[in-house]
Amino acid sequence: MIKREAEATVKKLALSYPVVKITGPRQSGKTTLAVSAFPDKEYVSLENLDTRASANDDPRLFLDRYPDGAIFDEVQHCPDLLSYMQKKIDFSRNTSTFILTGSQRFGVLSGISQSLAGRTAHLELLPFSLQELSNNIPSYTLDGILFTGLYPPVHDRELDPGIWAGNYIRSYVERDIRRMINVRNLSVFQRFVGLCAARIGQLVNLSSMASDAGITHNTAKEWISLLEACYIVFLLRPHHRNFRKRLIKSPKLYFYDTGLASWLLSIETERAMNLSSMRGPLFENLIVTEMLKTRYNACRRNNLHFWRDRAGHEVDVVVDRNDELVPVEMKSGQTVTADSFKALSWWKVLASEDDSFLVYGGDRSYQRTGTSVISWRDHNALRSIQT
Repeated sequence: MIKREAEATVKKLALSYPVVKITGPRQSGKTTLAVSAFPDKEYVSLENLDTRASANDDPRLFLDRYPDGAIFDEVQHCPDLLSYMQKKIDFSRNTSTFILTGSQRFGVLSGISQSLAGRTAHLELLPFSLQELSNNIPSYTLDGILFTGLYPPVHDRELDPGIWAGNYIRSYVERDIRRMINVRNLSVFQRFVGLCAARIGQLVNLSSMASDAGITHNTAKEWISLLEACYIVFLLRPHHRNFRKRLIKSPKLYFYDTGLASWLLSIETERAMNLSSMRGPLFENLIVTEMLKTRYNACRRNNLHFWRDRAGHEVDVVVDRNDELVPVEMKSGQTVTADSFKALSWWKVLASEDDSFLVYGGDRSYQRTGTSVISWRDHNALRSIQT
């Protein structure tokens, strides 16, 4: 098993909170993490229909079976259980800890906020980070990572990434979407998800996406929210500081995993990835998610934004770090040219900040024109951007 960076964090949280919830995409390793971190706790899957019926029919009796706490997997299937758990925690002298996992962000969080607010620690677990993978599988290429993605099953079991991604979209995403809303035509929904992949790193334009997919503006807005809830896409918000400029207010769109995006873009080999016009956006997507994983694995909030004004000036990512804004640019090429620093130079003049970073597709990190040029393989340097 590839050891997860979040394991130390979740163990520490369990010492201070009676409930620890772990959310994240399906197949991101939530169950494996919970069982590995708490091997003495009984594991209970609420995906099992009999177990789920027992929890829903008599929640008090169900919870009484686990006086020392337990791991409840896919807890979104039994939302009422959380209210009974609150009473058990509040009126029991037992200091048992419950570990909850769930694959739907909004469903799990709404139940927690209503029933267990103040009693719960929340950790979001995404697929492997590059650091976690490099500790166990050191020989991989940039095009290979962009193509395969970082979901654990692809690397643990050495599965064909294209076949796995297709099955994931069909078996998990479509199933979860159907549970949440009534999608009458799944082919239209799949086309919409493909349109999202083609817009990685771009501003979200719901009217354009709705028109291209043949759906209404409100349906496009609803489907984006559903893809967020199922941990397929996330939106990077613009930073609010305006520096007397007119700012863009629309968010940018990214996928939590480049492997799923590659499948949706019909990229079927590493060679095809190297030649694809989407290689640059997918590289940007990879680095943004790596930075996000650093925060989430430490149980920290997302501190990433982007900055863009209506004149077209843009910085890929702005890190809100210790009361300063740190600009980060991404370039997928192995060679850094003078043009690569234009946005960073412009930002330094505008914001009067000294630190700046450029992450690129080469293998060596160095300093140039006052900017830290970081290799995508330099995991420690990538982490330093946020600390």
